[in-house]
Amino acid sequence: MNTVTSKDGTTIVYDQTGQGPPLILVSGAFGYRKFPGAVKLAGLLSERFTVYNYDRRGRGDSGDAKSYAIEREIEDLDAVIAAAGGSAYVWGLSSGAALALHAAASGSAISKLALHEPPFIVGAADRKPPKDFLRHLRQLIADDRRGDAVRYFLTTGMGAPSFVVGMMRIMPGVWRKLTAVAHTLPYDAALLEGYMDGRPLPTDQWTGVAMPTLVLAGAESPESMRRGAEATAAALPHAALVCRKGLGHMKQLPAEATAAELKAFFAPAQPKERN
Repeated sequence: MNTVTSKDGTTIVYDQTGQGPPLILVSGAFGYRKFPGAVKLAGLLSERFTVYNYDRRGRGDSGDAKSYAIEREIEDLDAVIAAAGGSAYVWGLSSGAALALHAAASGSAISKLALHEPPFIVGAADRKPPKDFLRHLRQLIADDRRGDAVRYFLTTGMGAPSFVVGMMRIMPGVWRKLTAVAHTLPYDAALLEGYMDGRPLPTDQWTGVAMPTLVLAGAESPESMRRGAEATAAALPHAALVCRKGLGHMKQLPAEATAAELKAFFAPAQPKERN
């Protein structure tokens, strides 16, 4: 376990494995560095990269602050990038992809960027969270209704069927892990605010995202999610979209399929042997 101090004094904890170019993993909602899928992905990638798998603020062993701002999460990622040598590849999953994109747009030293199913809703007819989604989520946390916040985020925010959440509730270990990070759900919602309204993406703020970018989506994922991935790739100056079966993350993180795509995208080109 390693630590780095963010600009506001918050301690950010990360694990470092492998050798090679630095690659930072940014988890999505409910994610943390000891999540089994993240550990497996880090292990697969460590064959070729120095992998930095960190706890976003408020999760796992990392610290937190009394108030939240997206800028603080960007500073956390910047602190990990600094620990990695000042520049790094970055992969972000779901709301972590939104965080990575915000960081890239703000000038973070990201040399290559991979965005895995950013949960942007761009279709007018697609299911959308209510306009007061973030406000209501914050109120649930303020009232210490952590279980209700998890249910609200998953069903009203992400569109998960109620019976799926009901099944999670009868599995004490699973539910305990979800509610343990419930206070960070407003952080994820804040990162997505303005990107889930069923409107075209506000691309003018992403013109500075000039690094090579890969957008990943699962062919088995909901059509609205695939539409969001396609729109993200189209909105960025140097982005390519890979949409294929096996990359969807709604049930679990597809570590093997994700690792294969990231190795192909991030790995430096090998020099050709001379005859």
